[in-house]
Amino acid sequence: MTTALNIVWNPSEGIDLGFFVIRFYSLMFVVAFVLGWYLMKKIFERENETIEKLDTLFIYTFFATLIGARLGHVIFYQSELFREDFWAVFLPIRTKPEFEFTGFSGLASHGAAIAIIIMMYFYSKKVIHRPLLWILDRIVIPVASGAIFVRLGNFFNSEIVGHETNSAFGIKFLRDSIKPNVALAETKANNINVAYNEIATNPQYEAILQQVPAKHPAQLYEAIGYVIVFAVVFYLYWKTEAREKSGYLLGVFLVLLWTVRFIVEYVKESQGGIEKELGDYLGIHLSTGQWLSIPFIIIGLFLMFNAKKKVNSL
Repeated sequence: MTTALNIVWNPSEGIDLGFFVIRFYSLMFVVAFVLGWYLMKKIFERENETIEKLDTLFIYTFFATLIGARLGHVIFYQSELFREDFWAVFLPIRTKPEFEFTGFSGLASHGAAIAIIIMMYFYSKKVIHRPLLWILDRIVIPVASGAIFVRLGNFFNSEIVGHETNSAFGIKFLRDSIKPNVALAETKANNINVAYNEIATNPQYEAILQQVPAKHPAQLYEAIGYVIVFAVVFYLYWKTEAREKSGYLLGVFLVLLWTVRFIVEYVKESQGGIEKELGDYLGIHLSTGQWLSIPFIIIGLFLMFNAKKKVNSL
């Protein structure tokens, strides 16, 4: 039984311009990168680095995030895609059972984190000529802010939802619980958006709506946690001498962000991946997201407790 406070979540796909729809998920990515560029601009100005180097950093980070997140999802959660629909791994399409433009869906933050670290190694060597930890200590600030908007994008997409709950915080995610073909069949609508709107607002379909369970808005929980992570690393960089300790800000970021992820995973629905195999082998049952978060937390603790005064040149 759900409470009267449970929200029925059925957002539009995005901003309809008539000839094109700007999807909210894509818009959140744009906001994340624009805000990230602005934050790094302020940091570069403080560190006496040029805007030209910042533009290169933006390009490195953009491609590392997109490619790393996509490959991370496929490797950790959907490895069968390599053999079943190879081109869908790298392109925003699906070729089986039929060709369909899907956009870039299925992105894993763990993969993005690994790819960004790798790309920052090359950036530190080839472009900015500073130690790797120097750039990583600073880039975690925009990354933390970006993570907030990515999770808000997931919320608009009704994806990465939580377990069913009787809590007043539970939300009825229509597009998660009712498949498009079912919505169309039940309402006899000729448009999927019209079908979902009918179920959400038309008393005629109240019985269908009542069957939709309220679930934890895990995306919002995570976004709120990331606001705290961002606030901490932002404060440490701008208001303390923590930036002088090489690796310290990176360590704080890794510990806080992946701890948030680890905790929120307890209320998330399973996304599959390696959790069953590892759980059966080790006798410890955690989600794939939790298993992947543990190494980052350990590395973060190591960096925090071994941080030393930075060296400004290679």
